[in-house]
Amino acid sequence: MLTKIKCPKCNVEGTISLIDAVYDGPYKCWKCRELFRIRLENGSLKEIEPLSADELAKFEQIQAMKNKFRKGG
Repeated sequence: MLTKIKCPKCNVEGTISLIDAVYDGPYKCWKCRELFRIRLENGSLKEIEPLSADELAKFEQIQAMKNKFRKGG
């Protein structure tokens, strides 16, 4: 599923391709490189807010731990 996202900082439209209908995670604008946390449901943008580099690092650590437990260690 391809979803268009308009960057709140530079107003450039970008796209994100997803397999699942729901996504809650990081998004980086391809033009200004600003980080955001977005929430998508069924191809519709429900929420977008700025994301700091520290918050992104925490999110990636959580995802890595989830993946580790899914794989069984």
